[in-house]
Amino acid sequence: MPAAALFDIHGAAMSFLRRSTAAAALLASALAPSLAAAAPDAPLPHAKPPAEPSAEAPPAGREAPPAGREAPPAGREASPAEPPRGAPPAESPRDAPPPDALVPPTPLTPLGADYPAGAHGDALVRLVLTVNADGTVRSAVAEEGQEPFASAAVAAATSFRFAPATRNGAPVAAKIRVEVRFTEAAPPAPPDASAPAAAAPPTPGGGPARAQVPPPSAPRSLEVTVHGEQQAPGVSSLSRGEVRIVPGAFGDPFRAIEMLPGVTPLVTGLPFFYVRGSPPGNVGYFLDGVRVPYLYHLGLGPSVVHPGIVDRVDLYPGGYPARHGRYAGGIVAGETTPPLPYWHGEGMLRLVDVGGLVEGPFAGGRGVALVGGRYSYTALLLSLAAPEAALDYWDYQARLSYEVASQGRVSLFAFGAHDYLGDESAGETTTLFDTTFHRIDLRYDHAYGQGSALRGAVTLGHDETGIEGGQKALTRSLGARLTLAHRLRDETVIRAGIDAVVDDNELDLGTDVGDSRGGVAPDDDDDDVSVGDLLLSRVDFTAGGYIEADIAITPRLRITPGLRLDLYHSDGAVALGVDPRLSARLSLGRGVTFVQAHGLASQLPSFVVPIPGVRPRLDDGLQRSFQSSAGLEFALPADIDATVSVFHNAFFNMTDALGAVGFGSIDEAFTLRSLGAATGVELSAHRRLTKRIGGFASYTLSRSTRSIGRSRQVTSVDRTHVANAALTYDFGRGYRAGGRFVFYSGLPQRVGGVAFPPGSGVPGGLGSAAGAEPRWERLPPFFRLDVRLEKRWSIGKSGWLAVVLDVLNATMSKENMPRMCDAFEPCQPTEFGPVTVPSLGLEGGF
Repeated sequence: MPAAALFDIHGAAMSFLRRSTAAAALLASALAPSLAAAAPDAPLPHAKPPAEPSAEAPPAGREAPPAGREAPPAGREASPAEPPRGAPPAESPRDAPPPDALVPPTPLTPLGADYPAGAHGDALVRLVLTVNADGTVRSAVAEEGQEPFASAAVAAATSFRFAPATRNGAPVAAKIRVEVRFTEAAPPAPPDASAPAAAAPPTPGGGPARAQVPPPSAPRSLEVTVHGEQQAPGVSSLSRGEVRIVPGAFGDPFRAIEMLPGVTPLVTGLPFFYVRGSPPGNVGYFLDGVRVPYLYHLGLGPSVVHPGIVDRVDLYPGGYPARHGRYAGGIVAGETTPPLPYWHGEGMLRLVDVGGLVEGPFAGGRGVALVGGRYSYTALLLSLAAPEAALDYWDYQARLSYEVASQGRVSLFAFGAHDYLGDESAGETTTLFDTTFHRIDLRYDHAYGQGSALRGAVTLGHDETGIEGGQKALTRSLGARLTLAHRLRDETVIRAGIDAVVDDNELDLGTDVGDSRGGVAPDDDDDDVSVGDLLLSRVDFTAGGYIEADIAITPRLRITPGLRLDLYHSDGAVALGVDPRLSARLSLGRGVTFVQAHGLASQLPSFVVPIPGVRPRLDDGLQRSFQSSAGLEFALPADIDATVSVFHNAFFNMTDALGAVGFGSIDEAFTLRSLGAATGVELSAHRRLTKRIGGFASYTLSRSTRSIGRSRQVTSVDRTHVANAALTYDFGRGYRAGGRFVFYSGLPQRVGGVAFPPGSGVPGGLGSAAGAEPRWERLPPFFRLDVRLEKRWSIGKSGWLAVVLDVLNATMSKENMPRMCDAFEPCQPTEFGPVTVPSLGLEGGF
């Protein structure tokens, strides 16, 4: 892109951001009198409330352990609960809060719930309560827990009473998290006078009357955790508890991404998708801040990370915070579960693979170790259905965490995956695709003050892809990062970070290295671009940093300005990415919030889809995008959350080999740089799937285009309508069923007259050979139905066992794909599929 055009883009963006900031401040000053009249919800603090002293409580200055955990040995202080991932850790109760700090609410009544009739076994329900300024509970949402226990806990929560939260001594509203543990009563036993408390009386039906968390006098059975970080505007988040029961997702959090608004699949079942017009190569995947080259195993397999270690997955479709960068499209960020200092685990045995995960403490609870993984025996099944095919995959995760100080923890996290696809013929196996990646991340986390945290980490990476003929691409990387989150007394949160990474890229295409750089033979055809012009053996260096602040302009208006700078060096070329960001959140009234997010994003050139070790060099400059969105968030009755958003993304100097088909030959599509745009509307409604009746619905209406010179066309992978609807129902006694309906428009195809294929070399790509004007038509739309059935049994106090049938595309629907045609017949679509994947398995945990 010319320098003048780049400065024009930055100038226009900066001018837009300045006007947006000025407008937000003007709007805040104009609305301040009316906003002050309403009682706002208090910002969520980060400190954990101190336990009230009692006969069973720890001595003053020692924190009570959360529910379900044993007290630490005498003479050693209890470790505070791990803060939620993505939020700054909680402050130690030993640190006295500042005078103007927000004091969280404390319970005044026992927090209990009736044990549901007909239920069996033990259960734990985590509630998010909104406590009014008068101490009553405004709303209760079951964040985690199985039915019918979740509904019982929510129903009982309306009767809870608290001493309200205060700021500067004045009562304010706040949100807290409470855990309610249900324990199935043992058969009635003779009363014991020495018992500290009488057993709950049986109900007329013979079951226990109540399952409750003891009152504040026994704080070791109560955990009240206050969250402090609000989600960024426009982000969609999926928790492990919900994703486990999404039909067609096989229990994998990453596989459920495709049902979120703004996501457009390439082909049903395949792990690549467009996000608000951004191609798959421009979508970044991260796990705990560590880049992951791809998400799913081959052959419509599960995600490359065991679901038991994933706490949640966030999708940032655009305009994301400055802490995320180096991708011009969307960001998929997964967060792992915090180290849990008690023994637990889970496992699965399915038709195609087996997997498991176990975690437990050591060194008196100061250390926690985790190990997990999966292995596929798909080859055994393929040998019966397709003897000539060979398919295999595995993955692993291991984590070692140790508390080296009262607020400091060292962790070593290693994970990786392998996929192989081959063809066996005449006793010989030909490798079609062989890819492996490994990550080792050594980090130190330290919490200090009230709601502040520091992380330093060093990461080693190994990405390798092999194809037919001994050709391979290999990348070895070494990276380091340092991040800081600091909360000021006025509830302003400042985040900053720096990082650098060195990538050693090695390319071997099976030719003599002396032919050209990177071991790539020169191309005799001057009109075509050789692969060597795109991929070279080289060393790349990238360094950058960011700073952002979450500022409360008024109690109802918060803005988050940010700036990210990245310096790229590759094969002698140098480029600088300057990416300002701005987002805002304005409460318009009870249950209605206006959000907007804008920003620039920069990225190195990308390949068609993410492939380990395959990284195009920096030659024609960075890709850049300007991402903008605005919308409304609604908190509706019946615990339904809904959103409506409009977005517009503009792409500059873009590499999109799939979307650029039609502008030139197939070889040219890999190196063409284009302008792009994507505009659309997104709708979504969500009621937690863990409820007795849960559901999720999303709809995206969009149009994506590409322009080169004076030529402009709809992208070859554009889908106008994309809709998802999921519904789950808990029948009780461990039976649950769910279904998901997926619909999207067909791909565009140029028809009319006789046309040349994209690889024909005809200038302009597809064109009419008979003189008639070609026209664009949509292929037939696609729909499918996914089904999930489950029967679960409780074993003991915390064990469970389940039989699960999960079917992707139970309707066996076929999809129409554009056909490569020649000059002697018109282009006709080709039916693809049906891609139907049944998964029958046994799952369990403790």
